[in-house]
Amino acid sequence: MMSWLTSFLLRVLETISEAVGSYGLGIIIVTVLLRLVLYPLTISQTKSMAKMKQLQPELNEIQKKYKDKPEEYQKRTIELYQKHGVNPLGGCLPLLIQLPILWAFFPVLREIPTSDLTKFLGIWELSQNDPYYILPLLSALTTWWQSKVTSTGDASQSSMMIVMPIMIGIFSISFPSGLVLYWITSNLISIAQQVWINKQVLSAEQGGKAK
Repeated sequence: MMSWLTSFLLRVLETISEAVGSYGLGIIIVTVLLRLVLYPLTISQTKSMAKMKQLQPELNEIQKKYKDKPEEYQKRTIELYQKHGVNPLGGCLPLLIQLPILWAFFPVLREIPTSDLTKFLGIWELSQNDPYYILPLLSALTTWWQSKVTSTGDASQSSMMIVMPIMIGIFSISFPSGLVLYWITSNLISIAQQVWINKQVLSAEQGGKAK
């Protein structure tokens, strides 16, 4: 299944890249297309995360109040989720469904052949790592930005918001620039979607309160 999906994505990337005359633009277009295909799942995931973010202050209060009573803490937390119609796993399940498609695209980007089409903006050879460290830096920054807009406000996430971008930036130094370009593009799309969903959820909540 994965090999079939990888072959399909490779053919799509090659076709689009040859049509637009650039693997860089091809990667951006294919990334956008993938995110459009996965849009319903992404919306479900981002809505769940946005609702969790709205509930975080109440969850923190419950944790403080019942920190010595784990059974009561669990009961109160479940009651809060049920009251607001939130599934705590709602942000994870759609992601698990998306991962096979994203994993299948990784080997495609690793195997980009060197050609006239793989020179992006006259700076980066997409089949090789970035010698200027610009793309790795952007991958770290966009990963941090994405973590910030998707954070539920849980204090336990604060360390990951620092560690994860640094790790991604370090890994990106040795990755082909095409793969890093994909990661940056995907992050920017995720950020835009999350910001939009956050506003939608907040507007819906305020509208409900007004009624």
